[in-house]
Amino acid sequence: MSNIDTSNPYILLTPGPLSTSPTVREAMLKDWCTWDDDYNLGVVTPIREGLTKLASSIAPEKFTTVLMQGSGTFSVESMLGSVVPDDGKLLVLANGVYGNRLAQIAEYAGINHIVHDTGELAGPDLDRLSQTLQDDTEITHVVVVHNETTTGMMNPLEEIAKIVKGAGKIFLLDSMSAFGGVPLDMEELKIDYLVSSANKCIQGVPGFGFIIARISELEKTQGIARSLSMDLYAQWRGMEDGSGKWRFTSPTHVTRAFYQAMLELDEEGGVAARYARYTENQKRLVEGMERLGYKCVLPKENHSPIITGFINPENPDYEFKKFYNLLKEEGFVIYPGKVTGIDSFRIGTIGHVFPEDIDRLIIAVEKSMYWA
Repeated sequence: MSNIDTSNPYILLTPGPLSTSPTVREAMLKDWCTWDDDYNLGVVTPIREGLTKLASSIAPEKFTTVLMQGSGTFSVESMLGSVVPDDGKLLVLANGVYGNRLAQIAEYAGINHIVHDTGELAGPDLDRLSQTLQDDTEITHVVVVHNETTTGMMNPLEEIAKIVKGAGKIFLLDSMSAFGGVPLDMEELKIDYLVSSANKCIQGVPGFGFIIARISELEKTQGIARSLSMDLYAQWRGMEDGSGKWRFTSPTHVTRAFYQAMLELDEEGGVAARYARYTENQKRLVEGMERLGYKCVLPKENHSPIITGFINPENPDYEFKKFYNLLKEEGFVIYPGKVTGIDSFRIGTIGHVFPEDIDRLIIAVEKSMYWA
């Protein structure tokens, strides 16, 4: 697979939207009718079936995939607002911006909830989680972010899942920036709902997200939704009964691009192969940046292959915006930092990006260090 793409002026080193292949973008050149079987049976249905199989090779028949218009946050809001009943209670595990967004969504939706916020530089407190689930019998659902891109921290999914399911709670996972690029099996971990987006590790373009749900749990949620357009149960029934038909206008071009992206994921060797590439990207990134004197925000044991935070240089002449623009001139776009109290920036290693691109990035970083 070639990473040469002369049609793009730069590579996006972000956690999404991210750089896509020329063939994914080319797939958007044809118009599609939302009522036609060529689209619903030929594009939408294979996507749903393919995502379900990606989510669980052990027992795909226990799960279903629902596509939802909008950004990834729309799908997160659809999941939370559609599955936690009025008499339920949600525990949010937060250690960054996106964990806190889960709590914000719950607040807006009027969902009874509590938050365990461990701060941006620490993982969830597993002992506190276990004790809370033992003490607070009103809690029915638990949600956590898989990869918290505020810092790039990969949260301990297996340990969290074991505690949550051991307590008999419904487990919700925001795997926005990890699904399709980090191996997991929903049945093995007993995850009940998982949400992600088209423009992340599967390397499509922005425009829709998706919720993969355990059918036996989703069937219980009719009438719970707090939104018409983001009613997860209704969207599922519409797609099931309509052979892939969306209830409201679907993002046809984006959906077709995602179909192509899934073909390319399979051609690459599946999630395991993509995980290996992303891991190599991140390894070369950290080694190269540390060689130039940069320090990571997180210790290496908390790193993920998705995105990495670096502390800004302690130099009065350094300005992130100037550094950013110089790198952009060299063909790379990076991300500002989000960690409270730490001046930092972030560099993503997912998307249509390859180890040799990271090698070129390190050369560009050194060239752009005008303050050194």
